[in-house]
Amino acid sequence: MNLQKELETAVAAVRAASVVCVAVQRDLVTAETLEKKDKSPVTVADYASQAVICAALAEVFPGDPVVGEEGSGELREDANAALRASVAKHAQMSEDAALTAIDRGAFDPANDPSVKRYWTLDPIDGTKGFLRGEQYAVALALIEDGEVTLGVLGCPNLEGGVVMTAVKGGGAKRLSLKGDGVDGETVSVSPVATSAEAKLCESVESGHSDHGASSQIADKLGITAEPFRIDSQCKYAAVAMGKAEVYLRLPTKPGYREKIWDHAAGKLVVEEAGGTVTDVHGKRHDFGQGRTLAPDGGVVCTNGPFHAAVVEAVSGVLAG
Repeated sequence: MNLQKELETAVAAVRAASVVCVAVQRDLVTAETLEKKDKSPVTVADYASQAVICAALAEVFPGDPVVGEEGSGELREDANAALRASVAKHAQMSEDAALTAIDRGAFDPANDPSVKRYWTLDPIDGTKGFLRGEQYAVALALIEDGEVTLGVLGCPNLEGGVVMTAVKGGGAKRLSLKGDGVDGETVSVSPVATSAEAKLCESVESGHSDHGASSQIADKLGITAEPFRIDSQCKYAAVAMGKAEVYLRLPTKPGYREKIWDHAAGKLVVEEAGGTVTDVHGKRHDFGQGRTLAPDGGVVCTNGPFHAAVVEAVSGVLAG
């Protein structure tokens, strides 16, 4: 699959957005904002990151729509003038240009099934990790005919800053966040072959995945290592690089639907590194339904050899 131009554009855009996020974190996240639980720094970074990436995609692929997390509605309100100005400053654009770029992320594939190619973007995945100065990711993926064909993860705080890339059928690579180009080190999942030897990777926030159920599943699988808890799609990066063998995102309430931007890039990175990603029923995710995945599907991500055993354990615990 020849997606060289798409890959080069996506990597450059994610690197640029990651630089913006690092600058916002440095400039705006302070002891005072943390004490007041002020989320304005991550809001600025979210909007600025989306503006930078959507503008870059529009320049090279003007016909490609974007399924993004953010919209500019609130940002346009008079009460948010200072926030709007800060977004434009960090994105290094005029306010009008930033707002226009952000709104390129409003596409919903469910409203126009004739569109078979589009990008999906999470400008900052892991907002609480961002505010804590821990793990977060800038996640961009290309979807064609319901399949993720390209994924890029920018992880500014993971091992000094890395960019993980994957092209369907082309493997997964690890690049430096501070470098240029798209050549990097090929990565592979861990060779661990039994669940008892595995390390489980899960969300820091219990609201994102059922930690109690995860513990029961680990018991069923004989996993004794302490869970590796990190924020965002950096969990996919950890599995792809062999730092963990299992990542679970379990449904927290009936009918919950995962957003496609929360998983598209990471899932392809793991698969191209040799791992397996399905829903909790062992089925492949369908990224062609719209802005969300099938309800109650969750995520089971493993290095591969004992994936079926993990799915069986998950099904047993979720069934009660």
